[in-house]
Amino acid sequence: MQDLLHTIRDCSICKAHLPLGPRPVVTAHQDSKIIIIGQAPGTKVHASGIPWDDASGKQLRKWLDVSVEEFYDEKNFAIMPMGFCYPGRGKGGDLPPRPECAPQWHDQLLEFMPNVELLLLIGMYAQKYYLKKEAKKTLTETVANYQEYLPKYFPLPHPSPRNRFWLTRNPWFEEEVVSQLQNSIKTILNK
Repeated sequence: MQDLLHTIRDCSICKAHLPLGPRPVVTAHQDSKIIIIGQAPGTKVHASGIPWDDASGKQLRKWLDVSVEEFYDEKNFAIMPMGFCYPGRGKGGDLPPRPECAPQWHDQLLEFMPNVELLLLIGMYAQKYYLKKEAKKTLTETVANYQEYLPKYFPLPHPSPRNRFWLTRNPWFEEEVVSQLQNSIKTILNK
């Protein structure tokens, strides 16, 4: 697995499309229990090389009810975004994750992690890629119907501060879904 992670971190297949150049951000361990599949690193994570090292990561850890130490313990969580490098900026925020990463690397990584019990699908890109035809028409519908995807997948909205309007319009998420998410996480980590 270490050879594969080294190869991924040296990847430059979409270099021509990356405004800040390649800097793949990924963490995994053969004993990882949960995989976090988000979109792609932002500029802060690109600079630090530490996944979820930003306001989104702080909110995600709050939703999961885990400490920083638990979160970054690779035996607990592997972090495998849809796009491993910062994709650049668009009109409404960061561009979508580069389409090359997930097909190139995800299956190879998953083969090395036989103990994974749950994949957290954060955002529309991860949900459409993994749930395929089972995904609902909107992210809101998919997240609201999260129980349909358990025990393998748990779809979530993106924890970005830019998503505060979605959270305001959908109070059921933090009132109901987050507690179920926390229960799932605790059950898996306490095994």
